[in-house]
Amino acid sequence: VQLQASGGGLVQAGGSLRLSCAASGRSIGGYAMGWFRQAPGSERVLVAAISANSGGTYYADSVKGRFTISRDNGKNMVYLQMNSLKPEDTAVYYCAADSGPGVYPDQYDYWGQGTQVTVSS
Repeated sequence: VQLQASGGGLVQAGGSLRLSCAASGRSIGGYAMGWFRQAPGSERVLVAAISANSGGTYYADSVKGRFTISRDNGKNMVYLQMNSLKPEDTAVYYCAADSGPGVYPDQYDYWGQGTQVTVSS
């Protein structure tokens, strides 16, 4: 599975961005999908995940109520709607695919390149 993330940019605090992840090479229908982020000097962390059939989602505490993950298996796409953005959301965001449940960050199988999100105060 090849993954291509897009939609990052510069936004003021309180603003919104929608990240997209386009998959190719294989259907993502059988994969849990996740969005990770990595800030400078920090480890990459899982911020949101969605099960293969969209029946389950996970959000890190830091983004609950502000971010929404969704997927369209027919279009082979995954999205991350980010609202009420804060400067601490500034990071490179990555999408990834997991043949397992998607809740264990170290078990993701496929990774896309990152897209930079910068939130100014």
